[in-house]
Amino acid sequence: MKPHAFIAMPFGVKKDSQGTDIDFNRVYDELIKPALDEAGLHVFRADEEERAGDIRTDMFQELLIADLVVADLTLDNPNVWYELGVRHALRARGVVLICGGRVTTAFDLYTDRKLRYSITNSGPDPVTLKQDKENLTIMVKATMESWHGRKVSPVYHLMPNLQEPDWKSLRIGDVREFWDQHEAWEARVELARKSLHIGDVLVLADEAPIAAFRAEAWIKAGEALRKAEHFDFALEQLEHGLAIEPDNLKGLREQGICLQRLALAGTPSHSLDRARAHYRKVLDLYPQDPETWALLGRVDKDAWIAAWRQSGKTAEQMREEAAYEDALLRGAIDSYARAYRRNPSHYYSGINALTLMHLYRHLTNDARYEGDKAIMDGAVRFAAACEPDEQLWFWSKATLGDLEVLIGTPEMTKAAYKEAIAKNDRDWFALNSSRAQLQLLKDLGFRPETVDAGLATFDRALQNLAKPDDRWQPRQVFLFSGHMVDAPGRHPPRFPKEKESIAARKIAEALEQLGA
Repeated sequence: MKPHAFIAMPFGVKKDSQGTDIDFNRVYDELIKPALDEAGLHVFRADEEERAGDIRTDMFQELLIADLVVADLTLDNPNVWYELGVRHALRARGVVLICGGRVTTAFDLYTDRKLRYSITNSGPDPVTLKQDKENLTIMVKATMESWHGRKVSPVYHLMPNLQEPDWKSLRIGDVREFWDQHEAWEARVELARKSLHIGDVLVLADEAPIAAFRAEAWIKAGEALRKAEHFDFALEQLEHGLAIEPDNLKGLREQGICLQRLALAGTPSHSLDRARAHYRKVLDLYPQDPETWALLGRVDKDAWIAAWRQSGKTAEQMREEAAYEDALLRGAIDSYARAYRRNPSHYYSGINALTLMHLYRHLTNDARYEGDKAIMDGAVRFAAACEPDEQLWFWSKATLGDLEVLIGTPEMTKAAYKEAIAKNDRDWFALNSSRAQLQLLKDLGFRPETVDAGLATFDRALQNLAKPDDRWQPRQVFLFSGHMVDAPGRHPPRFPKEKESIAARKIAEALEQLGA
């Protein structure tokens, strides 16, 4: 999908300060649009919208989401100046200024770089038009390539702590086309993920309906691939998105999860230290984010697990090693507890901190966390029970099951997990993730009756779902590319119907040679 450019300029024929007529429609058709087409952008001008409605709603939407705004300052046109001001208020970057003939002397933009083009006979000068188009194409490409360089907007340049608004929170009026297409695209990605059509996810990542949404599109695709445990593919998509929005918190979190899982898989050049360093950098940007603190806790927890869960060791040896590595365990507890203190509704970090506190007492008989446990039991239960998002109800109810494992009975554990499984949308990975936590407790001999009840409940649910890696995979894939049979009367002929049998025979011969 091409990046999106909005043109702020006068329409039709207007007089300049000398009384000379300038046809700005010619400037657009002969100079601006061809130059931006050459730069690889989809170009839009507000007067091109044909549907009924207030032109201002389309304009405001474009000024918010356009990758680039080109403002023609040839005239002191109040509409153009207003649109430029709106863009400078909404976005820190993505503006190119052009002017025909004279250069504007407006104080706030006096030092800003502007591209000057030549005008004659009320339109672009044909003598310099080719060079003017090339210069504009070069300037546009340079602006797009240096997106994260100096801030173009004087508002954001002079107020460095000012943050751009979240584009999703600024849906404007009746302009639904962008959003409807984007939501339909999101639904297709999620359907492809749940159907385990990973190739579809990769294709959809490059097909966001509006190019201004492409960062989120790639990050969304990366998340879907991560959930399907294709961590290397996921990283590629996340890197595409973060190249556009390097401070995107969701993308940075997802990147960390992939780095962590690749480290656990023993992938060359990946390590838990690398994942930990990544999360530390994210916390430099977002020091109060509970989710990132929780993810850092997961790295510390994985480091602790790696220190004792090793093949060839007996259950007793693993428990002894787990107790010996108490410093690593305390580090994980501290990270999870920090996350929960920053947001007591973040029950994921709360249940993890609480579970590790119970394990710490079980392994070391050290009572240092007893006071925290007494407070957090009720707090985590209340937070999970109050989850408002239906998409997260499996996790909130699974958290209630985890609490029963820690302090309840086998019957209460089974009942709570059954409630969670009822909210699971046939997501094998989510079920297996919850089961893996129970297996950890089993390995350490923690409350075997409640743990076994939980394991049996999840095992029964997982039996009804095929493990993704066990699904049938083709031995070979053959990709065909060609032309459809010509419609009657097509001139000149490309694939006439009388050649169909020849093509079929050649395809059959090729497939036979390939062992199909």
